Amino acid sequence: MLSASFLLDVEPFVAVTAFVPQIPSIGYGMVSRNAVTLRQVVTPPRWQASSSRCSSSGDETSDGGDDEGEEGGRKENSYADPNYPDLEFVDYSDPDYRVDQGMGDEFFEANSNGETSTEEEIEAMREDRRKRNDEFQFQTYYTKILKQGEEFNGEWTIYKTDTFLPDDIAPKAENSAFPRLVKASKTINVVSRAYKEIVPFSSEGQQPVDLERIFHVERMALAEEDPLNAWKDDVDTDSGFRQKKAVSATEKSTEAEQTELEILSNTYWPKELRALDFRGPQGIMVVGNAYTIATALDMRGNQIVGDNTDGPFSEYRAELGMTVKDMRLRIKLDYARLADDKSNEPPLHLRSLTVCREGRSYWPRREGKFRSVSERTASDALFGATGADGGLYDPPPVGSDEQAAQYMLLDLEGHATVLFPFLLDQTEKGDQGWVTSLDWAPGAMRYQVDRKVGAGRLLLGLRTLELSEVQTADAEQYRPRDGGSDMRQ
Repeated sequence: MLSASFLLDVEPFVAVTAFVPQIPSIGYGMVSRNAVTLRQVVTPPRWQASSSRCSSSGDETSDGGDDEGEEGGRKENSYADPNYPDLEFVDYSDPDYRVDQGMGDEFFEANSNGETSTEEEIEAMREDRRKRNDEFQFQTYYTKILKQGEEFNGEWTIYKTDTFLPDDIAPKAENSAFPRLVKASKTINVVSRAYKEIVPFSSEGQQPVDLERIFHVERMALAEEDPLNAWKDDVDTDSGFRQKKAVSATEKSTEAEQTELEILSNTYWPKELRALDFRGPQGIMVVGNAYTIATALDMRGNQIVGDNTDGPFSEYRAELGMTVKDMRLRIKLDYARLADDKSNEPPLHLRSLTVCREGRSYWPRREGKFRSVSERTASDALFGATGADGGLYDPPPVGSDEQAAQYMLLDLEGHATVLFPFLLDQTEKGDQGWVTSLDWAPGAMRYQVDRKVGAGRLLLGLRTLELSEVQTADAEQYRPRDGGSDMRQ
């Protein structure tokens, strides 16, 4: 929970609305739509050609003649070449012909488990392709999203829901089905980076990428690292509703430490990120210039690791973002069960939403003097007009009216809009699952990324990560009018 001194500019409250798509259906527009989904590639076996062969050599009938051909159920092939008696001919019109059509398995030897060697070969090919995709995703995430571990300097805006705030900080709204988002009165400045390490070899058959791990680091910026010195020179902190007081340098340091602990102590990724974590069940994937990453705590408060990714969970955190040139926009969503909820499958309530506006090797600025044209452009892209033009570009399906009422739509500075659920059920109520969408137009191109996850206990598992791209000037012309539907896979 954020301290009182950090939060209290609660008026005006952020406006939020439930999202229920009501768009007439007139078909898809011609927009580049790319999708990445966890998909098994089935490679058909090389079927062996087979019997039903006949030869038309001169002495075919010398021993039994036509009678042998009839008794053997064979007929002469008029296309056989007597000059090549050893060639094999397959009569596809033979009603008994099966093998090349893949209708039988009598020509393949079975192993001790009753599985054919061909099935084992197919599965081996599938696994090889999965591993190649794991490696591609892993390396792309580090190279394209994390920029080889370079530092990103960011201004973070934090929203807390009144669900987890005391009444003296944020009084609960009466007769409202929606939580109230309380925006922190101050942003925080954070430096983010990542690095790779090689772990010891543990088993035979491991590839080099199997030994690589990505580690994430996020920390509060030091005063000398922030050229704006925004928080360094501000000696006033909020201690009540619009009440101010001056504090000493020691107290100021304590406030900064508390803020760092509260905001940065919750991680949104596995402690050691592996290539194998990009398979989908862990909720991690990359598509184009967009990505998503996630983690969860089990009912005992331990972080989910390895292949056991099923719920229920006591906490769940997900991150969704895009990188464009030297800019990065990220949304962090933190969910938790209520302290007094002792049920086996507790619903998870949104605890906080953090908007991270970041620049690679420079500090994003809202205003003032800019060192380059690119910095001035980044200022508008990250802090410009509020909300995506015309609302969410391609509203995704959000399920029934009851489930749609568990969503919020929030317009952000920097031509961006985010759609997210504020309440996640962990009980089995159909298979609709949940979606989080981020729409951002940082310049000539407009992007929307949709993060779709499973339902119930499969909440952590990623179904698809979908990215739409359209030129900003043409967005309205090619806006989808399908009323909210999944991309065709």
